[in-house]
Amino acid sequence: MPQSIEGERVVPHAPGNTIGVIDPTVRDVIADLVRRARSAQTRYERYLQEQVDEVVTGVAWAIVHPGHCRELAELAVKDTGLGNVADKIAKNRRKTMGTLRDLRYARSAGVIAEYPEKGIIEIARPVGVVGAVVPATNPVATPANKIMNALKGRNSIILSPSPKGYSTCTRLLEIVRAELNRIGAPVDLVQQLPAPVTKALTEELMRQVDLVVVTGSQSNVRAAYASGTPAIGVGTGNVPVIIDQTADLADAAAKIARSKTFDNATSCSSENSLVILDAVYAQALAVLQKAGGALLDAEEKRKLEAVMWSHDRLNPRIIAQSAPAIAAAAGLDRPELKASRFLLVEETGIGKDYPFSREKLSPVLTVYRAHDFDAAFEITRRILIHQGAGHSCGIHTREDAHVMRLGLEMPVCRVIVNQAHAIATGGSFDNGLPFSLSMGCGTWGRNSIDDNLNYRHFLNITRIVRTIPPVEPTEDELFGAYRKKHGA
Repeated sequence: MPQSIEGERVVPHAPGNTIGVIDPTVRDVIADLVRRARSAQTRYERYLQEQVDEVVTGVAWAIVHPGHCRELAELAVKDTGLGNVADKIAKNRRKTMGTLRDLRYARSAGVIAEYPEKGIIEIARPVGVVGAVVPATNPVATPANKIMNALKGRNSIILSPSPKGYSTCTRLLEIVRAELNRIGAPVDLVQQLPAPVTKALTEELMRQVDLVVVTGSQSNVRAAYASGTPAIGVGTGNVPVIIDQTADLADAAAKIARSKTFDNATSCSSENSLVILDAVYAQALAVLQKAGGALLDAEEKRKLEAVMWSHDRLNPRIIAQSAPAIAAAAGLDRPELKASRFLLVEETGIGKDYPFSREKLSPVLTVYRAHDFDAAFEITRRILIHQGAGHSCGIHTREDAHVMRLGLEMPVCRVIVNQAHAIATGGSFDNGLPFSLSMGCGTWGRNSIDDNLNYRHFLNITRIVRTIPPVEPTEDELFGAYRKKHGA
């Protein structure tokens, strides 16, 4: 029976688990995992595109398989206490199928592009062994997405799951490895750290692999960047969404309610603040309440704030719980709250003294009132600068000039227009973003990427370069117009 290390003790694991190390030192534990991963990846690197695509399809089917999909969702909620089973089933299925759709016709082995006019041929090559840190909020969908993208690039991957989601991730890997074995692919292409997952194990993993990808806490992102290994990290979400005077209010409210309540707002892409223009403020609040929102009064807001944060930290007991459960935890016993889908809190301030201006990871939505679009733009910008710069913002509008101003001036990598934000930001069947649960935030969010993490981030590209007829401009072609305008 495979074994793993827990402290200094050897602990048996169920057949099919990914851990098979018995050395008690952190360095040797990781070295053995990496050795096995590299051996598997060296074999896998020889696969042709059709073989790679079969492997990726097999992994996707293992997760989407109805029995597995429900089992993993139920286990995730049981283990982490976050979200709800029905939405996790939908999320795991949708994200996996969407990722497979993105990968289905993508070239990731051999020649992937030719540019005869430049004399260049591009060849996809693996990055090698990937170390992936995944959070408890999505202990199935996030690792599944990373596994599929890594395998698409003919890499192997070692997961560092959150301790809360460890047994869920273990079961996920058992299912995936069984499918790899069924189709004759090396099972050690996919592994995970032994329990208990510690900071020391995770940081040593970061040092020994070829690429680190991190979704989750910013401390892990910073550790990845400091590891000396090429790293991709993602930023903090704190999504503000504007509702302007041209918006279809009923449509906006329905989409916001859907997004804010999906899986009890485990997604960092769910709306955290609404910035509503004064001209439609009262009407917008009315339709939001009709869609299931419960507007708190000043005393209820005070009680909620007291229970949501402790010592400037979000209370773990509140994260990804239902609105009625959160209201009960705060001692709010108004009958309407027991049937609410999400809680609405009016706010005027932004910054450390106004915790409702931060990310909440729960069906609690902060509402700001703006005199006009200029004011709404400034409130949105200040929210993002306080927390969430680079991630994304949204708008419900019929005014394209408002959309374009956000795109040209707001410090975000994504502007989501007239969509349910948490559904759209990570890729959707009705928009063109890659399906992902890891959103790069660019330099605004101190990240090395600015797009949704996807298979291309798991590739090295080799370029064959041949000569072409020279393309050498004259001095006048380069500087003529400039010198004419400014003089010699």
